[in-house]
Amino acid sequence: MDFEEYRTYDATGLARLVADKEVSAGELLALARARADAVNPRINAVVRDVPCAPDAERTGPFAGVPFLVKDLAQDIAGLPSSQGSRALRSTPVAETSTVVQRWQDAGLAIFGKTNLPEFGAKAISESEVWGPARNPWDLTRTPGGSSGGSAAAVAAGIVPAAGANDGGGSTRIPAACCGLVGLKPGRGLTPFGPASSEFMHGAAVQGVVTRTVRDTAALLDVMAGGEPWGPFETGTPGRPFAAAVGRDPGRLRIGVRVPSAITPDPHPEAYAAVASAVRTLTDLGHHVEELPEAPFDDAALAREFLLAWFVYIAWEVAEAKRTSGAGDDAFERDTRIMAALGNATSGPAYVDAVQRRHEHARRLTTFFESYDLLLTPTLATPPPKVGEFDLPGPLKVAADALLRTRTARLLSLTPIVDDMVDKNLGWVPYTQLANVTGRPAISLPLHWTADGLPLGVQLVAPLGGEGLLISLAAQVEEAAPWAHRVAPL
Repeated sequence: MDFEEYRTYDATGLARLVADKEVSAGELLALARARADAVNPRINAVVRDVPCAPDAERTGPFAGVPFLVKDLAQDIAGLPSSQGSRALRSTPVAETSTVVQRWQDAGLAIFGKTNLPEFGAKAISESEVWGPARNPWDLTRTPGGSSGGSAAAVAAGIVPAAGANDGGGSTRIPAACCGLVGLKPGRGLTPFGPASSEFMHGAAVQGVVTRTVRDTAALLDVMAGGEPWGPFETGTPGRPFAAAVGRDPGRLRIGVRVPSAITPDPHPEAYAAVASAVRTLTDLGHHVEELPEAPFDDAALAREFLLAWFVYIAWEVAEAKRTSGAGDDAFERDTRIMAALGNATSGPAYVDAVQRRHEHARRLTTFFESYDLLLTPTLATPPPKVGEFDLPGPLKVAADALLRTRTARLLSLTPIVDDMVDKNLGWVPYTQLANVTGRPAISLPLHWTADGLPLGVQLVAPLGGEGLLISLAAQVEEAAPWAHRVAPL
């Protein structure tokens, strides 16, 4: 097998070849490594090697399929998980994450870890410790974040699927930027242990980015289910998620919303992406209806999401200092700004932001009484340029002065906060809803811009709607296939 043939198979297809002894696991691993050697210097997707014996005996549904994991919350005992930070770059972890163990038990050959922003805190993957990851469809563009390295690696053909996680869009945004499938499962369906029972009050979940819906479904079967130290027993369907591929979803009623309170005038390509999805869904017999307003208070949700996010980053920085002994200079300027804003937030204000998630969930639940799914763009603009969101020079000087003099709480009185909000959420205002409410959501690659850039669309489902999302996504994939598209790297 050569690379051109390797690239035509998804993970499910490669697993069948190994099982039928048409190709060896060692041969696949050599192909994946050779592809990484050839393209990674240009896309900077893989940032750490993981020891992986090419001739190891592996069993499970994905035995011998090459795989990569994200360098955050997908830990391998004895190796560092940098979380994109200089502070943790060389600090080994003691335990393997439950989700990684499940991937290993399924036979996946994990040989590397992927690039991300510091602490996964941005929708771009441009950390100072690893340098920027780049989009295989256009090397001047971001592959998104925070699972940007994983998405770039899959789009570049290094692996057919890779580990991702999602606390505010970090699986769906890179999938949309790189022409992939990205499913965020519902709250608690995939494990975050043993280091934590749940991440960000359950807003963050484990997942994958893939090229095909059947891989997404089969890998969800591998990941899904609670763990002994988890906060609750998760409900799983009586049959595998993979069985939803090919199952008729029925005639669905789908509400569509493109404008957002954060981005009232999205890029024309975002409208074009949704229009393409609407045509496909309508042709499949579904009822698609434009919504006159968002089915939730998106402006309030954004404010509350960011407030809680800043507090969480403050905790991450403190925890990294405790673990590594690092000082302030081990963290990036933007991270220190977010941490300072988090530290300046009162306890009651933080709890209020978290508690208000219930209001958004109630409003979304009311929406689902009339509709089966919510359709939005995944991105409000095409993937931005690498470096586009760097702070302007004068704001860098002002931030450094406030951080140095420990008057960082005054940052809230400067344009820095508005600049960070606009740049962090302005191009991705749609994805946080599913995290805040705990609902499942998927990004599908149904549109390419006139410049040849992917721009995905998002579908959000009610609780327990993973199977519905998978069955509809597979139906859409058959009607408007995308896996044959190859990034021009």
